[in-house]
Amino acid sequence: MPPVYAEGSHPSRIGWQLPPFYCPFEKGLIHPAAGEIEKRAIAWIDTYGFYPDATERAWGLATRAADFTSRIIPYGAVEPMLLFSEWNYWAFATDDWQDSNTGASSTASVADHGARLVRTVEAPGSGLLPPGPHTAALEDLAARTREMLTPVQLRRFTEGVRDWVAGASWQTANAERGIMPGLNDFVAARISSNGTRFTLTWCDVANGIAVPGEELYSAPVQALTDAAGFIVSCDNDLFSYNKDDHHVPWEQNLVNVLAAQDGCTPAEALPAAYALRDRTVALFVRLSEQLGRGAGEQLRRYLGSLEHWIAGDLEYHCRAPRYASPRNRNELPVDGARFDITWTDTPSDARVEPPPVPALAWWWQQLDA
Repeated sequence: MPPVYAEGSHPSRIGWQLPPFYCPFEKGLIHPAAGEIEKRAIAWIDTYGFYPDATERAWGLATRAADFTSRIIPYGAVEPMLLFSEWNYWAFATDDWQDSNTGASSTASVADHGARLVRTVEAPGSGLLPPGPHTAALEDLAARTREMLTPVQLRRFTEGVRDWVAGASWQTANAERGIMPGLNDFVAARISSNGTRFTLTWCDVANGIAVPGEELYSAPVQALTDAAGFIVSCDNDLFSYNKDDHHVPWEQNLVNVLAAQDGCTPAEALPAAYALRDRTVALFVRLSEQLGRGAGEQLRRYLGSLEHWIAGDLEYHCRAPRYASPRNRNELPVDGARFDITWTDTPSDARVEPPPVPALAWWWQQLDA
């Protein structure tokens, strides 16, 4: 079933048929326990009841967070994947609250809530958030996370949450001021607002990956991590474009940023968005191959996990009713709606030199001469 939108709803600025995707990684992977993980995650949601009514619950489940987890971690341990799925359902609800929180105090509200969230993760029971189902669910997640993760993993996760909050606060501040950021500023912050390090911590935990800090935080590996986060962010911006195109001012996404920069329509900016995405995918392939030569087992597994994240996230977005039957055009999500995406074996931009975007160019500088 193609994407669904109610009769008479406003037309899409970029259309519903997206151009072919360049994704030279193994596709179609999903964890064999995906159904079990989703069932248990929904049971947890219903225990805390943090959706106020049936409609909100339907849209919350339409995020298909368990499917997301099962596609980006196709071979992981079930219990960490379940906890990560629950975190994702909770995070989607928080993200939607931030998107809907408009007005003079919106940035202050997001920053204040984010600071309290981070400290709650670091020290459950701190009593920093108002009582209610959402807070009770968070306290449960934070306590179980502390039990499951090692101190090093917990530190990485907390830093990932803080990074996500910082990116969300920056985007909210731009919206509050009516600012569409320039391309360089946008790409520098988009990796944070996408929750890159929040997600990758759980990928490593579920996969049993423990790259030594000297390798994980080296410039080439961090460049590859950022590149993967940017690719996933680009794909999210493409699939979620029609879900968010009712916002005023316009949503901060790659297509709108390029349209503002080039003085064109979003539809006219779409090829440039794909070009930057594909150029980054090609860079990712080259840099990953370089890092893989002589890499130890843990780093090799980390490189493979990044590929699973990119390919699995793309296929997840294709199928989630949250995107294929968006709320701004449907009263309820439509099960079975999906984007009929196609694939291409070649990038839409085959240039190998770095793009003229300083926040991205340093990734290319990590390549051997």
